[in-house]
Amino acid sequence: MMGMRELGTNVGSVLASLMFVWAIFKDHFPYRLRGPIEKYIQKLVRFVYPYIQITFHEFAGEHIKRSEAFSAIQNYLSKKASSQASRLKADVEKDSKSLVLTMDDYEEVPDEFNGVKVWWVLNKRTTNSQSFSVYPNPDEKRSFRLSFHKRHRELITGPYIEHVMKEGKAVLLKNRQRKLYSNNPSKHWYGWKRTKWSHVFFEHPSTFDTLAMETKKKEEIKNDLKKFRQGKEYYTKIGKAWKRGYLLYGPPGTGKSSMIAAIANFLDYDVYDLELTTVMDNTELRNLLIETSSKSVVVIEDIDCSLDLTGQRVKKKEKDGDEEGKDPIKKKEKEESENKDSKVTLSGLLNFIDGLWSACGGERIIVFTTNYVDKLDPALIRRGRMDKHIEMSYCCFEAFKVLANNYLDINSHDLYAKIESLLGETNMTPADVAENLMPKSDEEGVETCLNSLIEALEEAKEEARKKAEEEARLKAEKEEKDKEESAQEAVKVDENSANSVVKENGFHK
Repeated sequence: MMGMRELGTNVGSVLASLMFVWAIFKDHFPYRLRGPIEKYIQKLVRFVYPYIQITFHEFAGEHIKRSEAFSAIQNYLSKKASSQASRLKADVEKDSKSLVLTMDDYEEVPDEFNGVKVWWVLNKRTTNSQSFSVYPNPDEKRSFRLSFHKRHRELITGPYIEHVMKEGKAVLLKNRQRKLYSNNPSKHWYGWKRTKWSHVFFEHPSTFDTLAMETKKKEEIKNDLKKFRQGKEYYTKIGKAWKRGYLLYGPPGTGKSSMIAAIANFLDYDVYDLELTTVMDNTELRNLLIETSSKSVVVIEDIDCSLDLTGQRVKKKEKDGDEEGKDPIKKKEKEESENKDSKVTLSGLLNFIDGLWSACGGERIIVFTTNYVDKLDPALIRRGRMDKHIEMSYCCFEAFKVLANNYLDINSHDLYAKIESLLGETNMTPADVAENLMPKSDEEGVETCLNSLIEALEEAKEEARKKAEEEARLKAEKEEKDKEESAQEAVKVDENSANSVVKENGFHK
C-alpha cells in the first residue's frame, strides 16, 4: 500500500516538474528556437502516443454559419449520449419537434464501427471578454474531438465519418418540425430582420388515406412520388435536375390544396407557398428560388389568376395608350400603378421551373394549381415542366366512401346504393359532399347526415336538369333566330339581284 502511495507521489512530482519546465520554456525561451524544438517534441509525442485526433468546430469560416458537420455529429451522438454519458444537457433544438438530449461539455462518449473503438469528446473554450451583450458569448467556441488509433486511419477518416454524417442528418430530418413558408415583399428583404421567406410550422393533417379520390389514382401518385424520392442517382444519370412538376387542375372544391398537403406529408417535405403577385420581376423570382431548401414542395396556387403571363398585358397597354396620353394626370397615376405591379414574365417563370437556376439544390416538387387549365400557356404546362397532370374531379362513389369513413366512421349503410346512383347522375365536389356529411350538432347521427347528402344531391340534380333545359331552350331560340336572319338575308339578296337585272335591261334599252 505504501509502495502505491509512493508511486503516485512520484508520478505527481514528475508531472508537476514537467509542467513547470514547460511554462519556463514558453515564457523565457527565444521564439525562433522554440518552434523547431516544439516540432521535435510533437514528433516524439506522436511516436509514444499512437492515437490520432480530429477536431470538428461548431462554426466554420468567420463564425457566421454553424457547421453542418458539427450539427450532424451532435445528432448522431444524441442517442449514444443518452444511454452512455453520465452528464447530459436537455434542450429543444431549433426546428425540432422533440426534446433532444446531448452530451455535456467535456463529456466523453465511446463508439464502435466495424469492430474499431473510437472516442468523442465535446470541448469548450471560452476567452475573457469585457463587453456586455444579451446574446451568447461570441468568444465561446465548442468543438467535437474524435480520437482513434492511428492503425485505423483509413477506416475512420473515410467510411466512419461518412456514416456519422449520414446518420446524423437522418436523425435531424426525423426530428425536425416541418414548415410552411410564404414569400415576403422585396422591401422586407433588407435590414436587420431581412428575410425572403416567413414561416409557420406545417401541421396540415391531410394524407392520402383521408383524400377523397379513387384508390387506384392515389396509389399511382404515391408510386410516382416514391420513385422520385429514391431517384437521385437516376436523375444524375440522365442529366436532369432532381425535381418534378405536378399540375393539379379541376373545379373549385375538388381537393387541390388537400392534395398538396398529402404530398408534403407523404414525402416529409417543407412547403413553399409562392405568391407571384408580390414578386416584382424575374430577378426576384430567381432569388426566391435560390433561398428554398431541398426536400421541399414549391407551390403556386391558382396560377391562371396569379399573373397575366400570356402577353395580354402588352395588348392592353397598346389599346389604352391613346386615352392615357391625352390626360397627363391619369398617365402619371397609371405609371405609378405599373411600377407597383409585378413584372414577372412567362419566360421568367419558365426559367424558374426548368432553367439553369432550377438545378440549385435538389429534391424539389413544383406544383401548379388551376381551375381553368385551358387558360394556361401550353409552354408552361408541357411535359418536362409539369411532368404529371392530375385532374381533381367531382366526387365519385369511391371518394364518397372515404369521406363517409372520415366524417362518420362507417364503411357501409343501407343508403349507400341510393347515394351511388345519385353521384353517377350529379356533379358535386368533395367539399360539398363533406359539408353535408359533417354533423352540425350532437343530435345528428349517421342517418341524418346521409339523408342530408341525398337531399342535397337531389336538389343539385334538379338544378342541373333545369339548367340543361334552359340552355337547350336558349340554344333553340338562337338557332331559330339565326334561321330567320338567314332567310331575311336571302330575301334581300334575291331583291338586290332582281333590281340589278332590271337596271341592266333598262341600260341596254
